[in-house]
Amino acid sequence: MTTDLTHQPAHIQLQALDRREISSRELLDLYLDRIDASHVNAVITRDDEAARAAAQAVDERRARNEKRGTLDGLPLTIKDSFETVGLRTTSGAEDLADHVPARDADAVARLRYQGAVIMGKTNTPAYCQDLHTDNSLFGPTLNPHDPKRTAGGSSGGPAAAVAAHLTSADLGSDLAGSLRLPAHYCGIYGLRPTHGLIPARGHIPRPPGWITSSDMVTPGPLARHPRDLDLLLDALTTPSPAENSPWRVNLPTARRAVGQLRVAVWAEDARCPVDRETADALATVEQALASAGADVRRTVGPVGFADSLRLFEQLLHATATAATDDEAGAAELAAARDLHEDDASPRATFLRHRTQTHRAWLRADEERLQFQGAWHRFFVDAEHDVLITPAAPTAAIPAGTRSLMVDGVERSFFDQTGWANLTSHVGLPSLVMPVARNADGLPIGVQLVGPTYSDRNLLALAEDLASLLGGTAGEI
Repeated sequence: MTTDLTHQPAHIQLQALDRREISSRELLDLYLDRIDASHVNAVITRDDEAARAAAQAVDERRARNEKRGTLDGLPLTIKDSFETVGLRTTSGAEDLADHVPARDADAVARLRYQGAVIMGKTNTPAYCQDLHTDNSLFGPTLNPHDPKRTAGGSSGGPAAAVAAHLTSADLGSDLAGSLRLPAHYCGIYGLRPTHGLIPARGHIPRPPGWITSSDMVTPGPLARHPRDLDLLLDALTTPSPAENSPWRVNLPTARRAVGQLRVAVWAEDARCPVDRETADALATVEQALASAGADVRRTVGPVGFADSLRLFEQLLHATATAATDDEAGAAELAAARDLHEDDASPRATFLRHRTQTHRAWLRADEERLQFQGAWHRFFVDAEHDVLITPAAPTAAIPAGTRSLMVDGVERSFFDQTGWANLTSHVGLPSLVMPVARNADGLPIGVQLVGPTYSDRNLLALAEDLASLLGGTAGEI
């Protein structure tokens, strides 16, 4: 038994478990010791007794040669926005400080069904509504690479826990880059899967007990290696018995070697500029792929950046209104009616989107489907296997700041997720992976985007790309 195993990728840990080189209980205790010694404040709720009982049950099954699932015995943490039976779930909000669910979120149930040992919950801003991970219940989560930098949000706790080797992997969620931005800032791998593959029931900020969730939020895994994401993706797309579902997803796997890929690179856009170090990292990725024989082409994407962002914001503000109480909803309607027609301020836009008519939303949804068609044509008709974009304009920004500086120029705070949100409302699989470090040693990532259901092809490319860049996946 060695503490070094906690620094190995999850798939290596599973191999050690299968070979009986370590027990699930022993591996869990290694992680609990690391969490005890950590200062990044990523894991904020634990039930060590229940976790040890679950690990012991796995070990006893193994002793009887009764392995159950693809994650059997693997210790995991879960973002605190997902309900976990018997384990406090607050979504970082004071009014849920004592909420202990009686039922798992569907995604959590799928992980348990595949044998995962849930050892704790990871921090998130209140109701997942910030790009920094900080709240009045638990305080800020620190970036493991520099405590003065943000871990991002809203899946900052999960990303920091994975990066700090406090867990083998984590379950996060992504609506507006909430999973991919923290993965970028913390230097790990984060997958927003094809929308609809993984159910979001039991994810808060929709109130506890609600069946519906946002039409854009997507649960997804974070890990230190693409193969680990693949393992979790397999578990997360396998229905648990309680779902009583007859189907099983069979996602296609990579059919082309890197040298046969047709790679599009959307490197820059005036609507969301990136800093020089980010641009240089993306150029290094282009060169590595081209040197391997890939057909690499710089291009703009299939949709206008500004038009896509406008539609995303309209749909985002609409879906966020579902749980608004009647009094607050009435106040927003009254405020929207009082707006001047020529008021184009951010507040006015926000209120109009929050109070849009059903007819307006239906037309926006139609425009979303038109955008999906444009993306489909980009990949299928124009024969692009993958699109690579920046993950964000810069490496991790200072913790708590409400502005974004790009090469000395102040930009909107929300530009941090501008590139991620190109795909948030159209449901495409999007993977953030680390590719470089800046002059301060902070990770810089890129985003790989593919057509619907190409999730595993993106994971295969990420592993190949890490090797081309001179390291193994997880060591960039």
